[in-house]
Amino acid sequence: MPVAFLHLSDIHFGQEKGGLVFTHDDVRERLIDDVTRLVQELPNGKIDGIIVSGDVAYAGFKVQYTTAGEWLDRLACVAGCQITDIQVVPGNHDINRDGICRSSEMMLADITQNGELRLDYFLELEKDREVFYGRFEDYRDFAEAYDCPLDREGGTAGERTVELAPGRTLRFIGLNSALCCGKKDEKGKLLLGARQRVLPRRVGEELVVICHHPLPWLRDSEEARQYVRSRARVFISGHEHTPQVTVDPVQSGCDLLMIAAGATVPPLENDEFTFTYNLLQFDWDQIANALVVTIHPRVWSQAKTAFEPNIKTFGAEKIAHSLGCPNFQDKVLSREMASISSQDTSAAEDVHNDTVNSGMIDAGSQEERSAMEDKFPFLLLRFFRDLTATQRLTILIEMGALPKNWNGALTHPLERRALDSLRSSGKLEALETEIQKFLGGSADGEKNS
Repeated sequence: MPVAFLHLSDIHFGQEKGGLVFTHDDVRERLIDDVTRLVQELPNGKIDGIIVSGDVAYAGFKVQYTTAGEWLDRLACVAGCQITDIQVVPGNHDINRDGICRSSEMMLADITQNGELRLDYFLELEKDREVFYGRFEDYRDFAEAYDCPLDREGGTAGERTVELAPGRTLRFIGLNSALCCGKKDEKGKLLLGARQRVLPRRVGEELVVICHHPLPWLRDSEEARQYVRSRARVFISGHEHTPQVTVDPVQSGCDLLMIAAGATVPPLENDEFTFTYNLLQFDWDQIANALVVTIHPRVWSQAKTAFEPNIKTFGAEKIAHSLGCPNFQDKVLSREMASISSQDTSAAEDVHNDTVNSGMIDAGSQEERSAMEDKFPFLLLRFFRDLTATQRLTILIEMGALPKNWNGALTHPLERRALDSLRSSGKLEALETEIQKFLGGSADGEKNS
């Protein structure tokens, strides 16, 4: 079944001063109006999710993410998706450059001079990693809230999957191209590292890669390009504020669609840059055996002071590309799916027999656990995005995830592990109650969605 996503990039919350506050606030309101109209024209009457390819904030400050979260809640509401159906990756402006400590500066300088071996060296120990990741302090809470964590060992920055057709899945993988960003970044000097650029390959699955910086900004761009071209079908980037769409015919039956986003809200509007965003539709063409990606590029009209189709740049209201997908080929899928089906059937029968024989079926409790699991994304959102660090610490101590006499440093990885331990021990309902004490209303999104 077709799926649709809003694609935003470089929203830059917090960049405004003086009259720009009113101009940019108005642009964001008109974008919500435009999405409201677009959604009505979609077959399902809704968007399946929102993708933000970096630079959510302008200076990586907490207040900027608070404002961004409130606006994204409203956008998700008119788009018809859940407020948790948002995937983000970091950009260079999501770093708090004023908060870069001297130790982190020394690490970055060493990596710039000596390359990936030094990056791997600083990622070995968690204490070093926490210093290195200190630049992302407020972004980490924001991204964790949407379950798009920055991998603490230097890996990818969150992922989602959607099923297009039986046996055919899209995996949206976020990359942290800002991993080695400092106070001043040069094109061709940033570094992904092997932990990120070695993309997975699975039968029946094609990749949509989301990365703030285009590949030429990376020091390891050639290595990254090899994996992207051979293993991804779509590569989405931001940063350069200029919308562009190209197809790279990798080989027969294998294509790569490159989508360079414009800026949703560039620092200044001029003849070169203006306000833009995209609506992306993904569908499986069974006859052509291909992935069809339809792009609805939207651009700000100065004359209308509203968004409209970006016909000037792309020559049409929408453009569709049919992409060859080697991992979706019928012969490969048929053989693989037959093997998986046989294994799953046997395993399911074993589980069913064991459960029935042991008398362990409890439909009521199973339904309750399932309902709470469905709520977990909302609890995650409220916990990391809407609570203060002090409130989160209080909850973890009260619920026994941390000792009563805790006086150590509460690092981000430790905080997430503590929250996950509450989930695995079946304490989500109690967690919801604790969150409600601070936020009021319901923690599952009813109050603010």
